[in-house]
Amino acid sequence: MSERAADVDVAAAPFGDRLADAVDARRSQLVVGLDPQLELLPVELRGDAHLGRDAAAEACARFCCGLIDAVAHYVVGVKTQIAFFEALGGAGLSAFEEVCDYARAAGLLVIADAKRGDIGSTARAYASAYLEPRNTAGPVADAVTVNSYLGRDSLEPFVSACRRTGGGIFCLVKTSNPGGSDVQDLVLSDQRPVWHHVAMMVAELGRDVVGERGLSSVGAVVGATFPRAVGEARRLLPQAVLLLPGVGAQGATPADVARAFTSGPASALVTVSRSVIYAFRIEGADWRTAAAAEAARLRDEVWAASGW
Repeated sequence: MSERAADVDVAAAPFGDRLADAVDARRSQLVVGLDPQLELLPVELRGDAHLGRDAAAEACARFCCGLIDAVAHYVVGVKTQIAFFEALGGAGLSAFEEVCDYARAAGLLVIADAKRGDIGSTARAYASAYLEPRNTAGPVADAVTVNSYLGRDSLEPFVSACRRTGGGIFCLVKTSNPGGSDVQDLVLSDQRPVWHHVAMMVAELGRDVVGERGLSSVGAVVGATFPRAVGEARRLLPQAVLLLPGVGAQGATPADVARAFTSGPASALVTVSRSVIYAFRIEGADWRTAAAAEAARLRDEVWAASGW
């Protein structure tokens, strides 16, 4: 496929519309995070991975692709955490692209969890790296996470890329880690927390990239570990897709995110990582079987909690 053809194909469907269609088709709002840590991989995959980065990257790619095969029926997408691939150098970055391409070939949406943030030409380069079509293929990801706390001008190049390519972004608004409150919960002179101001900025930026299904290509990351904040974020961001980390290993439950879905069944995505991909370490079952079983359970619980 030519670069021009790829651009036309992707841009024809905004991210919010593609997501809504995928949620309808799969009856799932679950996204599995792919966070491959070499020391936690199944013994059968480690082999000689300790001997070098090339072997380690291959083991991580095999693990992630096996997980995609196992959970594809139960999830709407995957969230690939680039840090674990970057740690393995050039071979790791090649493995990252391989995994993203494998997931898209399986019919899943791919969210690159990169949390990029900068301004000017650097921000445009980051947006291009994840959202622009490659020479012989489509973009490496359907959406990418970005750091909103550098301000509006750090987000605008990403929004432009969304408009041009049909991609999506998820802006950090209220994160799931306890330390996020050090900055995000500071109170402004009008008595609003900082994260409320950021949410309103994200909502404004996203108004021009709303698809036919009523969802913006500019979404927001809101930690499921703060159920009250989830409801407040839904009110502040009525057209945004909320990406909700924290269910599972961080202690949140599907019931904690129910209020996120009041704008529609595809208006929020629940991300789970360790509790699914390393389920075999608790269950003692085959790693693929254990991941599939946990994904199926969470898919059903999230769908029920969403009320749709």
